[in-house]
Formats: sequence, structure tokens, C-alpha cells
Amino acid sequence: MTLPKLAEKAAVTTDYLYRKPRKEDGAAVWNLIKHTGNLDLNSSYSYLMWCEIFSETSIVVIHRKTEQLVGFISGFIHPEKENTLFIWQVAVHESERGKKLGTKMLFELLKRECCRDVRFVEATVSPSNIPSKRLFLGLARKCRTNWKIKDYFTSEDFPQENHEDELLFQIGPININE
Repeated sequence: MTLPKLAEKAAVTTDYLYRKPRKEDGAAVWNLIKHTGNLDLNSSYSYLMWCEIFSETSIVVIHRKTEQLVGFISGFIHPEKENTLFIWQVAVHESERGKKLGTKMLFELLKRECCRDVRFVEATVSPSNIPSKRLFLGLARKCRTNWKIKDYFTSEDFPQENHEDELLFQIGPININE
């Protein structure tokens, strides 16, 4: 699928502003993750660091009318696979669900210069996380590309009890620079 190049400035739509996260967004991201109900909440420090250090491969969405942070994706270029964008967490505020923000954030990320060489998207998804399954399989469909789902982390790998398995979703190849 061909995606147009994104200008250096944040992309603007009628209702939303898509941009790179900043350190100042860390607290709002932590609160967003905390209230999603289905994502592992990490320390507030980790989100401050994520917004500061991994901002090139992460994204926030600001609702233009309320100026509230309503979406976040954390991602990074896989250190052992330079053509792979690994998506760590995707969060959309409950008031904005059903508006395809997850998909729009993914495409905005893939259009960035730092993702110029990305051909694959990977993410881990727990079996009960239906929205994430739909998001990543929908990405494969929209990009008319392949997808694989493999076992990755088992519940026994986690130190706490009752953590679900995590399946590895692999999407690609994605051709965004054609």
C-alpha cells in the first residue's frame, strides 16, 4: 500500500492532532493507560522516558476541541530487525473508541521518516484483547499483506500469577515508499 510522506509538522485532521510525544505527555499517557482497563500499567517513570527517548517511533493524539490526550502508541525499531517496527502498547480513550484512531495512529507512524525502511510491524497481543487483534489483522488487510500469529510469551514467563499468554503478531511486508 502506498502512503504519502508525512511533513515534519504534526498531521492535523478536523478533530485530532497526531504528533510525536514529549516528556510533558508522560503523565497523561500514564493516566490513559491506567484507565484503558486492558493494558499492563507500567511505572509513570517508564512513560516519561518513553515519551522522551522513543518519541520518533511513538505517537500521541490530542483532541483539538478538548485539548486532551486521547490516544497513544509506543513503538520502537526492533534492535535485531531494522526493518521491523515493534508496537508495544496501543491506547485509545474510551470516549474515542470506534473512530479508527488506532489504525490512523499506525499509519501516521509508518509515514514518518524514521520508518522509511520498515517492512514489518510486530506486536504482542493477549488472547482476550479483541480490539488489538482486530487492529493488527485490520492493518494487514488494509495493506494487502501477510500476517502470522505465533506463540511468544507464556503465562509461566511472567512473575505474577494469572498473566495471559502473549501471542506475537507479525504483519508484512508493508511497502510504504512506493
